Amino acid sequence: MANAVEGGVDLVQLREKTLLGGQLLDLATALLNAIGGRAKLIVNERADVTLAAGADGAQLGEEGLPVWAARKTLGDDYLIGRSVHSSSAALKAESDGADFLLVGTMYSSRSHPGEQPAGPELMRKIARECHLPLIGIGGITPENAAALIGAGASGVAVITSIMAASDPKAAAERLKEMIVTSWNSRGWSGNVGEEDD
Repeated sequence: MANAVEGGVDLVQLREKTLLGGQLLDLATALLNAIGGRAKLIVNERADVTLAAGADGAQLGEEGLPVWAARKTLGDDYLIGRSVHSSSAALKAESDGADFLLVGTMYSSRSHPGEQPAGPELMRKIARECHLPLIGIGGITPENAAALIGAGASGVAVITSIMAASDPKAAAERLKEMIVTSWNSRGWSGNVGEEDD
């Protein structure tokens, strides 16, 4: 994880659905120490663990805890993201007070088996209708990330293309370079996210 952050990852999502609260808190604390303030940490679905660990925010599934409930727990100083799979869900999350959206599944992905990939067209549609930062998720590689940035994404969330690489730092650097090039051609600047599962 630390190598990926050194390579340019600036947002790490802790996504461990099988851990109990205490175990998740221990892992969040360890990740915060490994990140060392060089990236933000968000915890999947657990506002309580986010708060206890001193993480930067929480990521909520489309059917997970409502944004208002997470905001009530965390307050305004924490980031709250929502996963969405449609423009209607994106608009609802925006009106509910989410800070950013994970939009997917963009391409076929081992972490989202059985989900039909939506591709850049979903990103383009949501970007036209929603004013929040959008992060593409699902099957993202350096080869297809530019298409998502071009479609309106602010960044991407990845697992395999960094964590399965023999050199996670170099893989993160390559992905960040591709994204920055895409931002520059679009005249914008944003974030590269990485999930930890």
